Amino acid sequence: MKLEGSCHCKAVRFSLESAEPYPFMRCYCSICRKTAGGGGYAINLGGDARTLQVEGREHLSIYQARITNDAGETRISDGQRHFCKHCGSALWLWDPNWPELVHPHASAIDTDLPVPPESTHLMLASKASWVQPQLGPDDRCFERYPDESLAQWHQRLGLQDKA
Repeated sequence: MKLEGSCHCKAVRFSLESAEPYPFMRCYCSICRKTAGGGGYAINLGGDARTLQVEGREHLSIYQARITNDAGETRISDGQRHFCKHCGSALWLWDPNWPELVHPHASAIDTDLPVPPESTHLMLASKASWVQPQLGPDDRCFERYPDESLAQWHQRLGLQDKA
């Protein structure tokens, strides 16, 4: 499915192909909720990095999060969170450890997205105390990471070619 997206001020527009376009995975980690999650979580989609086309690249900035482990040691994430330097819209994440993938934020996508039949709530151990996840009857919850990838979720539900 071709996805088209933009920032709020329209200085940056982008498109890419996605075999995983269902916005099902809600991430409650501090990075996602503080950089892109007004509801206490962010939703990332999966896309083919080779197909990413960007207009207005000069208006982009990149944030690489600081990650502190349980021992209190801090490192800089390899993940590059792209956002508009004018309006601050979170647009996509790209990580050189998985160079074939790009993860656009569902909130930046202008294309109508398919409605997921269930949601996966991850990183619940990091959610803000005020957040009350809205759980559907078939939703799955994980304190940290889920037991299936974006692609595996789409395959399990037979959705990889239905969008």
